[in-house]
Amino acid sequence: MKKMPAIFVGHGSPMIALDHNELTETYRRLGKRILEEFGKPKAILMVSAHWYTRGTLVQSAAKPRQVYDMYGFPKELYELKYEPAGCADLTRAVTDLLGADVEVDDSWGIDHGAWSILVHIFPKADIPVVQLSVNGLIDARQSYELGQKLASLREKGYLIMGSGNVVHNLRLVEWENKYGNPAADRFDKAIKSAIEARDDEAVIDFHRYPDADYAVPTPDHFLPLFYILGASQGESPYTFNNVRNLGSMALTGYAFGL
Repeated sequence: MKKMPAIFVGHGSPMIALDHNELTETYRRLGKRILEEFGKPKAILMVSAHWYTRGTLVQSAAKPRQVYDMYGFPKELYELKYEPAGCADLTRAVTDLLGADVEVDDSWGIDHGAWSILVHIFPKADIPVVQLSVNGLIDARQSYELGQKLASLREKGYLIMGSGNVVHNLRLVEWENKYGNPAADRFDKAIKSAIEARDDEAVIDFHRYPDADYAVPTPDHFLPLFYILGASQGESPYTFNNVRNLGSMALTGYAFGL
């Protein structure tokens, strides 16, 4: 079995689950490419920005519930079903690798950070999904090191995915802006340059960039990227959906190992 990729996806608005556009077509092609080149993953370990916890938690439910963790959206979004199975073997593999640094917890489920993109990438929902929480008590470097510990899962047929946004500032959303504002553009471009050069230290030290406070006012949506960088150390990225919208959102994604 070929080593599975490690992928960071910018998920943007939950409405992307219902969209059919160039962004979602790129998701579809990404999933198709994985299936054709690597075969079906045994399961997906999903690090979603929307499970942001005190400590590192991993799911073990055989049938994790779908979580509609967003408010004020159209009825159709809450009627969308994406209900993959869990995977006990993947949960066990994660706990074996992380030991005392992880705790099994099934109080959450598959949230929109996961299903809003997976509905396009793997629309059949026939690949098991296990979510790993974003640990809000650790920093970028520690998140990167945690990703390094998980990297061997890829050799066992597991796909590691992170879902978040490089630029994510809900307080300064510009609803009428179809693009990014200058600060979003600058930060996303700077991070892209560092990732494509595999200058991981520059990404870990993102606070040195002038627009960091604007782009990352809270760490939840940015930290999943570090899990993926750690799990793909030294590998060159395939960069996709390199766009910004709503002024303060970046949807840029990075796939490693393709």
